[in-house]
Amino acid sequence: MEQLSKNPDKTASATGALTALSLSMLLASLGTSIANVALPTLAQTFDAAFQDVQWVVLAYLLAITTLIVSIGRLGDLIGRQRLLLVGIAIFTLASTLCGIAPSLWLLLIARAGQGVGAAIMLALTMAFVGETVPTARIGSAMGLLGTMSAVGTALGPSLGGVLIATIGWRFIFLINLPLGAVALLLAWRYLPAGRGVLKADRQRFDGLGTVVLGVSLAAYALAMTLGRGTFGALNLVLLLAFVAGGCLFGLVEAKAKSPLLPLDLFRDARLSAGLAVSLLVSTVMMATLVVGPFYLSRAVGLAAAMVGLVMSIGPIISAFTGLPAGRLVDYLGPASTVIVGLVVMLIGAAALATLPIIMGMLGYVIAVAILTPGYQLFQAANNTAVMKGVPSDQRGVISGMLNLSRNLGLVTGASVMGAVFAAASSTTDITTAPPAAIATGQQLTFALAAALIAAAIALALGGGALARRRPT
Repeated sequence: MEQLSKNPDKTASATGALTALSLSMLLASLGTSIANVALPTLAQTFDAAFQDVQWVVLAYLLAITTLIVSIGRLGDLIGRQRLLLVGIAIFTLASTLCGIAPSLWLLLIARAGQGVGAAIMLALTMAFVGETVPTARIGSAMGLLGTMSAVGTALGPSLGGVLIATIGWRFIFLINLPLGAVALLLAWRYLPAGRGVLKADRQRFDGLGTVVLGVSLAAYALAMTLGRGTFGALNLVLLLAFVAGGCLFGLVEAKAKSPLLPLDLFRDARLSAGLAVSLLVSTVMMATLVVGPFYLSRAVGLAAAMVGLVMSIGPIISAFTGLPAGRLVDYLGPASTVIVGLVVMLIGAAALATLPIIMGMLGYVIAVAILTPGYQLFQAANNTAVMKGVPSDQRGVISGMLNLSRNLGLVTGASVMGAVFAAASSTTDITTAPPAAIATGQQLTFALAAALIAAAIALALGGGALARRRPT
């Protein structure tokens, strides 16, 4: 960064590029969190069942989950700037269509379109960091992107609530128009154009692999989300379809001349460990969002407004700790900081399993205040460790894989950790369980979460050791 400071043009370019990437991350995360608060209003507006309006959230998440790896690879082939411009434009246009949709079905189609745009933005933002930021500052840039993601997550419910109460639900989507326009202008002006793979080395896009992977991931996401907490025959069929699809995808990629995901990538111990650990960590973090509201309302007895206030503490802490976490990654190095972040998370998860039983709401807040900075440390360090040194023609697909591992962890956490919480509370209807049962469920769920983080530490240490022993 010292070198950049000697050249004002380069400094302005780097600042503009990071601003464009930050806005892209903010828009994608805001698109996820702002819609949840509108579901009751949408059910009333369109006279629809809650199961139907839930697809306003699911359509967005499914589009991201199924497309993010393929889009990352496409960016590597055709050039990331032009694809990101298309993604921001799609997201902004789809937001407009969401805001003017006259029916629920058109809203769902537009939300899927938003998800396509968000998938492009998420897949390419981290891939651009290596092209716009000096190597010594990559950790700080990853921390900034983590901060913007946290800001979007924290801002969504409160901003959405204000907009719905004042000028109507349509503006939770229309607000993306000015933000999208600014992001589009900055991305066009400051992000390096690039040219993708040179024509002499041009590889064909793996269409068959893309379809097989997309269908497989959609089957998994639906298996984990359909049924409203129950796991029936349909969920089992979808899960089996995911397993079969995964096997077929491996066969397709082994025979493809230009595979979507070259299987050789997974021989990199650091990459494989980074993806696996990211999935475990995201599963744990989703548990806080699933279990927290029930514990605070049913076991502690807080009113809905206070539950929302306490639940906002984690995202707010994330927003303030992202940048310091990134700087610490640059200072300590990503490998060491991954372990530090996971150890802090282990302490936080153990605290969530014990302190609320002793101290009630205060114990819950203390535990979250430990867990969240550890998560930000891990995110910034793991993203840096995985992306650092990745060849330019693979940055998009690796970034997509990182985002996919996080998304799959969130989907898995919502289903599996929610089921664990219900089982540990010894009830089939968590909304009517007595406070003592909810408290027991909270304790056992986060004891499992602590065990998952311990497993993540073992994976991270093992992946780092294997990577160090690998011949250069």
